[in-house]
Amino acid sequence: MLTPEAGKDYPRNWSEFLDWFATDDKCLAYLEHLRWPTGFVCPSCSSVAEPYRAIRSRLVCRDCRHQSTVTAGTIFDKTRTPLRVWLAAAWYVTNQKHGVSALGLQRVLGFGSYETAWMMLHRFRRAMVRGGREPLKGLVEIDETYLAITDHQNPISPVGRKSNTSKVLVAIAVEILEPKWFGRIRLRRINDDSERCVVPFIQEVIEPGARIRSDGSAAYRSFEAIGYKHHRTVVKGAEIAAHVSLPGVHRVASLLKRWILGTHHGAIQPEQLDHYLDEYVFRFNRRKSGSRGMLFYRLLEQAMVTEPVTYSNVVKRPRPRVKNG
Repeated sequence: MLTPEAGKDYPRNWSEFLDWFATDDKCLAYLEHLRWPTGFVCPSCSSVAEPYRAIRSRLVCRDCRHQSTVTAGTIFDKTRTPLRVWLAAAWYVTNQKHGVSALGLQRVLGFGSYETAWMMLHRFRRAMVRGGREPLKGLVEIDETYLAITDHQNPISPVGRKSNTSKVLVAIAVEILEPKWFGRIRLRRINDDSERCVVPFIQEVIEPGARIRSDGSAAYRSFEAIGYKHHRTVVKGAEIAAHVSLPGVHRVASLLKRWILGTHHGAIQPEQLDHYLDEYVFRFNRRKSGSRGMLFYRLLEQAMVTEPVTYSNVVKRPRPRVKNG
């Protein structure tokens, strides 16, 4: 797969962005190339013939007469917001190193409704997880951390409590690039720190045979039996502090909490937490990217293969996910 080129596959700066996406027709043409880089493929019969282009941006398959659009079946499906606004939002989201809140996006793009900006961000978050990602490899640190979350749907009684927040447990895996650098990360909300919850996370995000470094938790006892090289460091009562023996996971946990409080002011609901974690992984793993335009390209590329997201999909309270970034 060829690496996208700045100025050819994506804008290099805001000035070029305005030239490239001045109209919705230009936006449609760009998204069509992202969705079908080698030419149109009928969603119904898989025909690769050039479609008949009807009114209202309809693409009609010449073989089966199926009608579709560039945005059908993607996060842009049935949107009433102009595509040039969507792409401007994608550019702004990826060009803000630490992310953006819904209120910030509303102010920048001039939305009359906060909910419009809020839903737009949640749709983009669904597109920040790429299917088939390579698992972590080499030396990987693992641990868990607690995040303080306020549940406005089922608030905790203030009686006998200093705050109305509850704690959610999040598993962390961090590639360690020796001697002291960090590589990619993975995060997942888990019910508890038992072996039953931790082992499936490890098996999904870390390749077999990798070296795992952890504390002395009993949840990690079976790692060698399932094919990993495991080094346990008991930190409780040890002379060396936990953040020294396991620097990667402690650094990521600290940055994650700071990001939630700083960018989102702690206003994250439990039912949406998984997707905020996905966004943080997306941003952390691309923190060294020299081109923000490349992040814009990758986000839109993934958006074109991500299923539609409705308001009810976002606000419903899901069961704990089996799969998470």
